[in-house]
Amino acid sequence: MSPTTESRSAIEAVFRNEAGRVIASLIRVTGDLGAAEELAQDALLSALEKWPETGVPDNPGAWLVATAKNRALDQMRRRHMMARKSDEIREQMATAVDGASLEEAMDDEVGDDLLRLVFIACHPILSMDARVALTLRVLCGLSTEEIARAFLSTNATIAQRIVRAKRTLSEANVPFELPRGEALIARTAAVLRVIYLVFNEGYSATTGDDVLRVELCDMARRLGGTVLSLLPDEPEVYGLVALMEIQSSRSAARVDSEGNPVLLLNQDRSLWDRQAIARGMAALMRAHLLRGRGPYVLQAEIAACHGRAQTPQETDWVRLASLYAELARLTPSPVIELNRALAVSMAEGPEAGLSILEPLRHEPALKSYHLLPAARGDMLLRLGRTAEAKAEFKRAAELASHEKDRQLLLARVAEC
Repeated sequence: MSPTTESRSAIEAVFRNEAGRVIASLIRVTGDLGAAEELAQDALLSALEKWPETGVPDNPGAWLVATAKNRALDQMRRRHMMARKSDEIREQMATAVDGASLEEAMDDEVGDDLLRLVFIACHPILSMDARVALTLRVLCGLSTEEIARAFLSTNATIAQRIVRAKRTLSEANVPFELPRGEALIARTAAVLRVIYLVFNEGYSATTGDDVLRVELCDMARRLGGTVLSLLPDEPEVYGLVALMEIQSSRSAARVDSEGNPVLLLNQDRSLWDRQAIARGMAALMRAHLLRGRGPYVLQAEIAACHGRAQTPQETDWVRLASLYAELARLTPSPVIELNRALAVSMAEGPEAGLSILEPLRHEPALKSYHLLPAARGDMLLRLGRTAEAKAEFKRAAELASHEKDRQLLLARVAEC
């Protein structure tokens, strides 16, 4: 029986939820990421054939793992390899009467396996683009076509990126194990960076027709939840989860009915998702209890300052300026300094903000960054220096890479 479009979509959604767990279990058997992914895809094809008739099992992840492991055993028999490993898997599966019992047998190991897979997909030996593509493929279960659509790239580019990533890991003999000590801290930062990058591209898209890419934000939040369940004592993970929840709470207010961006101070705050804000605040509180004060915790605190304010006038700009200063000391960046200038301009006046912006005009990293002249234009306009503000907004519009941002800035030119 061929699945209908609706049932196929439902089965593929289940697979996405289980993909990371399934591949993580299989890689322990195969010792190879590529082989584990192929077996998982084979199991998905079997599900597409059988589940429309039988229905989705109570434990779909266990069903997919069992199906994939059976296929792995068949391959091992045909190749006359890994006899001892085959016996171990056969013995394990012989004790499983159904999907539920197999899942119970795997419970103690799957958490560690999944965490190892997260660290492999985000291994620093890979480029950042490769880490993102591989993470979305093996942990989110997305197809090459879906990843290409998500990042507005071509299928061939994404496919090549994933193949190269697997080859790089294989040639480097990257072990299927967790790093320890300082290496663990460094690799955790790499994992969080990948999630942060995916979320930011969704929250403020750099290309394409839409300013907001909700599907990318949702992927990042889901990945954050996975890592949080695996590293429940890491304050920076809570900080990133808090940041994504609070930022996502504004999604409905960030664009108007025509998809044009709405600046934070002009947003209808009644549209903000207060439940998402509450979830973010709870995660931030947990980060504080773990004595977290890293860059993601600080960024979450900044987002929380806006989330607590029922109106723009209630925003604690003095605290925001202080938080940006602390963040700049921890991770110096001209972009963070630009944001500090904006907060200072609201707390102490536009002249104070302009004095911080002045040296940034010579920063090579901000040479083509449209938000720098946009910020200067805003401060100059508040000082009544209309002609100068108009010139800054015009320059910002010329630098903006996204058409919707360009139109917003041209509207500010007209406003002058």
